Amino acid sequence: MQTGTQQAVRPSAPEVLASWEEYRRSGDPRVRDRLIFMLMPMVRYIVHRKIRSVPSHCDVEDFMSCGIEALITAIERYDPHKGATIEQYAWTRVQGAVLDELRRSDWAPRSLRRDERAINTARERFADAHERQPSHQELAQSVDMSPRELTSRLDQVALADVSSLNQTVRCDEGNTIEQIDTIESEDLDSDPAVCAERREAKEHFRKAFARLSKQEREVAVLLYVENLTLRDIGARLGVSESRVSQIHTKLRGRLYEQLSGELSLFSEIG
Repeated sequence: MQTGTQQAVRPSAPEVLASWEEYRRSGDPRVRDRLIFMLMPMVRYIVHRKIRSVPSHCDVEDFMSCGIEALITAIERYDPHKGATIEQYAWTRVQGAVLDELRRSDWAPRSLRRDERAINTARERFADAHERQPSHQELAQSVDMSPRELTSRLDQVALADVSSLNQTVRCDEGNTIEQIDTIESEDLDSDPAVCAERREAKEHFRKAFARLSKQEREVAVLLYVENLTLRDIGARLGVSESRVSQIHTKLRGRLYEQLSGELSLFSEIG
């Protein structure tokens, strides 16, 4: 039974060679493009096989472009009389070009990347053998380092793996999501839900404040807006300091009673 969508059939070595020979005879760019299309899965395989080694600040598409350029060069320079098939020759050229680009793009020294691979391998082997992650001491012992040396090396690896906030982390149905879009903001003012809750709470506060007596509102404004002392407020209103304290206690009680659902907001104003 055949499905509605058939998988692409990988071209055979004779088919690839026949296309190359046709291009060599005719020099037709359309034939070359067809040959590139036939060998493109090989380029993708090489690049994506190296994706775990690609620095996070690099774009995989850059490596794809590098691989395609190497493939075109391989097609132009291939000599069938040297014994290798065109796929073998192209594989060598593309893989070499991708590795060179990887080295140019990575500012970390090779010794650091070598130690990083050794540490990751040791961690995976330990987990497979013991069904748990190794402790720092155990991991250091596995790679013949002291705990201090391992800590220093891991810190250097972390510093080398700098990523761009504009790096694409997902692309589907025409929507591109970058790294910066996945970072949770700590700014509550940018959270629509929080802003809506605050607006509602402030509206409740304004209504509750309007229900206070004129004298209570005056005391609240002088105390919390103008930051006057109880003595200064008493002098301003012509009453004793103890009377101002009584008014303050009463207005706080009335507000707390009406704003039981927004006590966190009320605490911010005293």
